[in-house]
Amino acid sequence: MSAAPAALRRPSRENLLSPARDVLAVAGRNLNVIRRTPRLLAFSTIQPLVFLVLFRYVFAGVAAKTLPGIPYVDYLMPGIFVQVTVFGAMNTAIGLASDVQSGLLERFGSLPMSRVAVLAGRTIADLARNVFVVALMVGLGYAVGFRIHNGVGPFLAGLAMVLAFGLAMSWVYAVVGLAVGDPETAQAAGFPVLAPLVFASGAFIPVSTMPGWLQAFAAHQPVSYTASAMRALVLGGPTSTFVWESLAWYAGIILVFAPVGAWLYRRSI
Repeated sequence: MSAAPAALRRPSRENLLSPARDVLAVAGRNLNVIRRTPRLLAFSTIQPLVFLVLFRYVFAGVAAKTLPGIPYVDYLMPGIFVQVTVFGAMNTAIGLASDVQSGLLERFGSLPMSRVAVLAGRTIADLARNVFVVALMVGLGYAVGFRIHNGVGPFLAGLAMVLAFGLAMSWVYAVVGLAVGDPETAQAAGFPVLAPLVFASGAFIPVSTMPGWLQAFAAHQPVSYTASAMRALVLGGPTSTFVWESLAWYAGIILVFAPVGAWLYRRSI
């Protein structure tokens, strides 16, 4: 008699796997949208390519004066990888805002599906898109002279860190997209978040070359930590401090913005 209630209380394998299936279904839906609109993926790769060429050939002469003994392209590429993922994460805001505007989120809310699936599926789909773009940038980087100095293993670990940062930033932009509920506004609202993080950082030039009042911000923000961590993994040198500080930033961002995004999602359905 006592075994039956215990069995009823025990979650079944079906119930445990259901949220994961919902997440994968939503991620697949979002990836299908990208597949059916190849122009979106094309323009997502053109922008970082333009930045790579500009920084590589326009600013290399000036930047090289502050980097004795280090080819600027090898210093630059970790910053480009970080920039690619941050810019790519803004698609989360635009996509979710479009879903809010079209009423799709309300439809999702009426379905018997996990409440975390919409946001998690969106961020996973954007992570997959970032994987493709980062892989493409690796090839383009090699074409313009970028080389690995510390082995393939550390380089791949650095790419994994960059992609993890992009995933964390997707949760920031999920909050932006759900808060504004309009794709054009989401894009406009996302840029003030993106610009200071990417350009007031150590992604493209050493922080020490910046004005003193800006250095405090530039040296202690996640883009600088991530670029420095990957740079150390690619070029060699002390890495543990940068890696742990970067991972702490990722965890903090997700712990703050994932609950806020979940609350905004519940409010919008």
